[in-house]
Amino acid sequence: MPKVLIKNADVITLDQPDEVLKGSDVAIADGVIQAVGAVPDGFVPDEVLDATDQVVMPGFFNAHTHAPMTLVRGWAEDLPLDRWFNERIWVAESALTEEDVYWGAALAAAEMIRCGTVGFADHYFWMDRVAEVVEQSGLRATLAWCVFGLGAEQEIGGTTLDLTVDFVQRWQGAADGRIHTVLGPHSPYVCSPAFLTQVAEQAAALGVGVHLHVAESQEQVDNSLAEHGRTPVAHLARLGLFDGPAIAAHCIYVNDEDLSILAEKGVTVASCTGCYMKLGMGVPPLPDMLARGINVALGTDGTASNNDLDMLEEAKLAALMHKNARLDPQLLPGDLVLRLATQNGARAMGFPQSGVIAPDRAADLIILDFHQPHLRPRHNLIANVIYAAKAGDVRHVMVAGRWLMRDRELLTLDEERIIYEAERRAWRMVGEELHVVREYQG
Repeated sequence: MPKVLIKNADVITLDQPDEVLKGSDVAIADGVIQAVGAVPDGFVPDEVLDATDQVVMPGFFNAHTHAPMTLVRGWAEDLPLDRWFNERIWVAESALTEEDVYWGAALAAAEMIRCGTVGFADHYFWMDRVAEVVEQSGLRATLAWCVFGLGAEQEIGGTTLDLTVDFVQRWQGAADGRIHTVLGPHSPYVCSPAFLTQVAEQAAALGVGVHLHVAESQEQVDNSLAEHGRTPVAHLARLGLFDGPAIAAHCIYVNDEDLSILAEKGVTVASCTGCYMKLGMGVPPLPDMLARGINVALGTDGTASNNDLDMLEEAKLAALMHKNARLDPQLLPGDLVLRLATQNGARAMGFPQSGVIAPDRAADLIILDFHQPHLRPRHNLIANVIYAAKAGDVRHVMVAGRWLMRDRELLTLDEERIIYEAERRAWRMVGEELHVVREYQG
């Protein structure tokens, strides 16, 4: 792996609060940052990149998404959550094939790299194909094969818990450690208590975590109280789902007891602001979560509900929504929202060496081109990144010391073929879905 020297960059380290190093050098070797600032004696780079007028920062970690859902981007618009699921998404996914998953995930990988994402937590079907994409793209990922516990004949792809266990064992630590695997029960409102208990037992036996959806609506909370006598969070905790590492996506409707459970169990909450705003789902108590010490990370959710995989936009929306909801412009100050979008997600996904630009940390970084009218003047580089930068400003992307994008050119993926194959398959899915929808509507 080549030694790289990035020179003359402004560096947002996310190491110390609001730390920006002006005109600094970053030395990289063996996939690890060797130095920030002064170049070590004897360091002879194979490549030198002049980053004058550019900003180096940690790459983004998308803590909750469904990558292959790029195939249904724009196909379920302006609907409430129940109709969005029942009339569009779950019907469309009935036409999904294993090969579709590969190309949908590849389209997502190309988009994520262009948006500065270096790792993602995915929760979907036919996850061997998503793992192949991760391996080829150079990204990091924590992958969960979504399973409902309804029996193979009712599962997409005919999966079972045993088959998802096989997937976890097959891919754990693959791609030079860039791939992590966890179990992926869909949610407490779909999965039975008996099945969720099985998942918890298997996760403990394998020594892995879980990734699932939790408390997305007040209706789910009310139904859980009526059926189990507990909120979804308390129900999952009682069944043992939070006894190991867990990513709980959403947690919009949670009470004080729920927050105490999430904090005590060390659960990561993956918050997906753009999705909530688009589907009118509500506002999670994110500031209260942070005050309790809960590891809050940001995700995009799938492009069926958010339309893009842009973590820069997600960070901006998170800051703006919570400031407005609490009528408090001081919430999520400084670089805090960037930490949620980078190192908190990396920690949740099992990559604790990522998310910081500092010696001995993973060389998972992005470089933004600040020679742009919307990024001047440079009074506050952190504010410029959060509130003014666009995905198109990402010029270079590196993971584990390897360039995935250089001068806005993707180096690990055949972007043109991916675009062609993904759109062709998306149109086929929609054509089949139209037939099903017409029958569904009578």
